[in-house]
Amino acid sequence: MAYTNFYNGNQMPTIGLGVFRVENDDTAKEAVKHAIVSGYRSIDAAYIYGNESKVGEGIAEGIKDANIKREDLFITSKLWIDDYGQENVSDAYHKSLNLLGLDYLDLYLMHWPGTNETLLLETWASLESLYNQGLVKNIGVSNFNIKHLEMLLNHAQIKPVINQVEFHPNLIQTELRTYLKEQNIKMESWSPLMNGEILSNPVIKNIAQEINKSPAQVIIRWNIDHDVITIPKSITPSRIEENLNVYDFKLTHDQIEQIDALNQDKRIGPDPAEFNG
Repeated sequence: MAYTNFYNGNQMPTIGLGVFRVENDDTAKEAVKHAIVSGYRSIDAAYIYGNESKVGEGIAEGIKDANIKREDLFITSKLWIDDYGQENVSDAYHKSLNLLGLDYLDLYLMHWPGTNETLLLETWASLESLYNQGLVKNIGVSNFNIKHLEMLLNHAQIKPVINQVEFHPNLIQTELRTYLKEQNIKMESWSPLMNGEILSNPVIKNIAQEINKSPAQVIIRWNIDHDVITIPKSITPSRIEENLNVYDFKLTHDQIEQIDALNQDKRIGPDPAEFNG
């Protein structure tokens, strides 16, 4: 497993398991457990996904079956917009902890910026308080564009360590990636495989054939080669294993450029400038 360093000296695995749209039943538990046993050390959860209790069971069983410690894992959750505001953040954080069966999170994110600047800043200040109290190891944001980040950085006492955003070959976010690099904030991609849609793209398939890897492995490696942390989702044991098996090769400069050229500035999720839950 490879790791990426945050500006605060902490680090995060470059690949994790995403659990968005996974049912809150044994499907989630078994996927998480299998991922941990297979070598994953990062699990990306969120309160709004509605499956934190079963994800937590998978974490507990994975720790036991892999014979590792909780400290060996990096667990992320996210604060939903309905829980923004100074009076809500601590309760929401502890609610996720209880569902996950954990004593702390490695990373807690504001899930979306929302459209209320005052509420955004007030909420971030409450995340800073969690961090300053030692209740969470790292704090960050999700789905923030440059305007949101500039607003936040003008007022924040603590800079986010990461911005988790939509990033895939149809949305390569060049300007945002450059900005984040300048600010020493890591970028993380959600839905890197575009819900599987990008895997049938002829360019991706051709590169996969050239290097004898799967299309999914090509995309995940492309993320890593762009210094983007990524959390591909799968509930299929063989694909969970396959998605992690990307550290024995690199894409060539030409292959990376071919994939970059697929950019259409096309989103599969909401526009962060307009979304408010």
